[in-house]
Amino acid sequence: MYSGVQSVYNQGLLYGWFTAMHTRVDILLYGKPEEALRNVITLISDALHRLEMRANFFDSTSELGKLNQTAHLKPITVSDELFQMIALCKIYHEKTDGCFDISIRSDHYNAETFQSLILDEAHSTIYFTKQGLRLDLSGFLKGYALDKVREILQTHSIDNALVNIGNSSVMATGNHPKGDGWKVTVAATGKEYLLKNECLTTSGNETPGRKHIINPQTGKYVEGQRTVSVVTASGAEGEALATALFVAG
Repeated sequence: MYSGVQSVYNQGLLYGWFTAMHTRVDILLYGKPEEALRNVITLISDALHRLEMRANFFDSTSELGKLNQTAHLKPITVSDELFQMIALCKIYHEKTDGCFDISIRSDHYNAETFQSLILDEAHSTIYFTKQGLRLDLSGFLKGYALDKVREILQTHSIDNALVNIGNSSVMATGNHPKGDGWKVTVAATGKEYLLKNECLTTSGNETPGRKHIINPQTGKYVEGQRTVSVVTASGAEGEALATALFVAG
């Protein structure tokens, strides 16, 4: 169990917040007794920290970090969860014609780099046919986390919730206590969305000077102030689509 969860309860509505995945997570839950809602907030915090330990590209001791260091030597058996994440990313890579590419930070990257990733579903192993291949799930993990949060909410019969991970990955289920769905505004554009059982994912550069997404077609950072927001049923799919559409132009 992870500490650091703070929350406020008022008239059936629980607002909780904590830090995970290098950002702030804000959650609103409604429709259950206070104790039940606080328990769910804690479960969500635990789940997000577990995912961070599993797939943190910047932590060499994470499961992904160890995979990146050793998978060129021999096929590495990984957890079902990490295998599922990487397998999903492979599907999205194919569906976006390579615009979504988790191998973008590999040494000597080119358009064929991703093909060095070999997945063996029967044995849950991952193998890199070339040394220097590195997988970075940073542009995917928050969306995948939203889908895991949805599973927790469903397990505990929480029908009404708003989950915001870093203002770029948002999931809404059910309704606001005083309205239909949940109104969410993208800070970078000021555009308002009404979400109901949907995810809203935003990728891009909120300010002119920011650049953090690499275009697989050029191998260079995309520069200039521009964002792309997508509404999807799945958070994982939303992350892949927002990134792909942003680099595709």
